[in-house]
Amino acid sequence: MARILALDYGTRRTGIAVSDEMQIIASGLTTVDTRELMKFLESYFVSENVELVLVGEPKQMDNSASQSEVAISEFIKKFTVKFPVMQLKRVDERFTSKMAVKTMIDSGLKKKKRQNKALVDEISATIILQSYLYS
Repeated sequence: MARILALDYGTRRTGIAVSDEMQIIASGLTTVDTRELMKFLESYFVSENVELVLVGEPKQMDNSASQSEVAISEFIKKFTVKFPVMQLKRVDERFTSKMAVKTMIDSGLKKKKRQNKALVDEISATIILQSYLYS
């Protein structure tokens, strides 16, 4: 089997998580500057066997699209042109940032580390991926 990659896309940073090859465990991989995301993905797809990319879908409480959906839609258009054979799915990402901060608190991280937005994005991507693996 191949890995699944999850993206918590942001206009500045994108958190990335990856599954093991058995698609059982989600692990945080990294956070990259969004301007470098396509280059990172291209390199990662060459070195690792990935069959699916999950992209978080931020929604409001009433199920309407959030403001960041415009930027995410643009990214998805570019992604499908650059990687036409790569399967892509959207996953509801409501509350993942809050869950990431709670996870950081529960794991005993000090306040200064919890303010690291890149780490929050990476943990959010991990939560997105783990919720997909559970479903």
